[in-house]
Amino acid sequence: MIDWSSCHAVESDPERYSGAWLFRGTRVPVAALFENLEDNATAHDFVDWFPGVTIEQVRAVLEHVARSGLSAA
Repeated sequence: MIDWSSCHAVESDPERYSGAWLFRGTRVPVAALFENLEDNATAHDFVDWFPGVTIEQVRAVLEHVARSGLSAA
């Protein structure tokens, strides 16, 4: 399980979306990024499809996942 609390690109609020992790300043769940990537979308596609999410946020999330995976190994 990834600890998102140290990723500056996301936020969670129990009052919104049942506390799901969202891209900071948006209503877009982080899970939507991974669902779209699994369906062969690119990071740039995702940013185009979800206004408010920046490519920098997507990069930060992907880097956070990579770091989390490396530290769990």
